[in-house]
Amino acid sequence: MTTTTATDHESADNIEPDMLAIDLRTAVMRTSRRLRIEATGDVITPGQYTVLAHLRTGSQTLRELAESEHVQAPSMTRIVNALTEQGFVSRSPHPEDGRQIQIAITPAGETVLAEARSQRTAWLAQRVAGLSEEDRRVLSRAAHIMQEMSAK
Repeated sequence: MTTTTATDHESADNIEPDMLAIDLRTAVMRTSRRLRIEATGDVITPGQYTVLAHLRTGSQTLRELAESEHVQAPSMTRIVNALTEQGFVSRSPHPEDGRQIQIAITPAGETVLAEARSQRTAWLAQRVAGLSEEDRRVLSRAAHIMQEMSAK
């Protein structure tokens, strides 16, 4: 299997946007997948990590969590049940709709989320440390550009 990179699609002054988009999408997806795997395992699953990260911004209903994760309600219920059993989230009645339940992150959930984020950062920092100064500069600029693009 032959892999291509953006430089394979470059002419002297022209990088084809479609080809660069393919390369970026592939790189982002692979890196994201590795980061999800690196910081989970015995304590929380990747899906649980994502739910905890969503809850850092405030409590949400099961429906809101399911919609943000693009999963069906029964799948989200299983994730939330597991997080509840571990003490990482709490449930409370919705203040405006008694049929709904609010899910909130607990201090233990905040701790496990912070630990997982630290593990992800450490894994990535180790990879970045092995790069040349020039490659780190390029990645730094690329990171800023990608943050700008995703904010639009």
